[in-house]
Amino acid sequence: MVGPLVFPIWLRLSLVLPLFALNLWVLRQLLLPLAPFPALFLTAALIAFLLDIPSRWLNRRGLPRWLAIVVVAIVTLGLLVLAAVALVPRLIDQLGQLINELPGLLVASQSWVTRLQEWAAGRGLPSEFGDLSTDLLNRLSRVATQLSQQLLGILGATFGITINTVLVLVLAVFLLLGGDSITAGLARWLPDQWRKLVVDTITGTVRGYFAGQVLLALILSIGQIVVFTVLDIPFGVLFAVVIGFTTLIPYASALTIVAVSALLAVQDPQMGLEILVAAIAVGQIVDQVIQPRLMGSIVGLQPAWLLIALPIGARTGALFGFGQLLGLLLAVPVASCIKTLVDAWRELPFDPAES
Repeated sequence: MVGPLVFPIWLRLSLVLPLFALNLWVLRQLLLPLAPFPALFLTAALIAFLLDIPSRWLNRRGLPRWLAIVVVAIVTLGLLVLAAVALVPRLIDQLGQLINELPGLLVASQSWVTRLQEWAAGRGLPSEFGDLSTDLLNRLSRVATQLSQQLLGILGATFGITINTVLVLVLAVFLLLGGDSITAGLARWLPDQWRKLVVDTITGTVRGYFAGQVLLALILSIGQIVVFTVLDIPFGVLFAVVIGFTTLIPYASALTIVAVSALLAVQDPQMGLEILVAAIAVGQIVDQVIQPRLMGSIVGLQPAWLLIALPIGARTGALFGFGQLLGLLLAVPVASCIKTLVDAWRELPFDPAES
């Protein structure tokens, strides 16, 4: 009796990968005409993941599921309205002031470049970078002008943004109400031996990662606001919120701190140094004291893999119409889920009869 035909692993992969690439291409062709609705749906799903945590906590305390969801939705909406009333006007005001001061900051930057050229020339070092710096400053000046011109466009698009926000929140509530049944329905398409692992990995990783990151962003933003206000940092609320929420993307907050410090340093080096030290100090407290308690080892990825996952996520988001920002936000948890599932697949015993 002839045994079952077993193909080597390289041949099976060579057959599967083209089909996988073809399916991705078909998916992209289906999603692109629907933009921006796929991005809105993913955003609503992420919000539902976050709201599911306090909802389940209230449910375990004796509240019915529907009542726990209603309470969480009302509290969340109240906090959003409070933030919109108390914080958003101040952010818009400081953003407008910053845009108005950008030309002066660019002039101060040009002065620093001139001093650097003179210092380099006095020591016999290469100093022929005036054209490069001038071109860079001109580009920054054009960007600043475009930003100031686009403020009216942003205000004009407020109605569309409001509609999308309401749509996302309503969809998040419906996903929260039917999340268990939706998850169970999708899980039925998976093989029995993989069903529990895939569902637990995706829900645990995505929920834990984003819940931890959002809490860290809020804590860091509040801490930076307090410190920058005490130090009387110009545009302190704006910079604190930007630095805080860039922690949602790994390593982005460090780049933001450097950029903000350099921006202020061209006009007042002491102020730039103060904001650099203060932001790093608050960030280290959050990273070393709070983050391990909130996040633990949810991600489980080495820094090198994080650096690889981020640009891939941004490019994938752009290709499928989700947007680069959403791709960056999803890159780390998706990469972590893939790593967990691949590790589990490698540990499975190989059975030729199933080949």
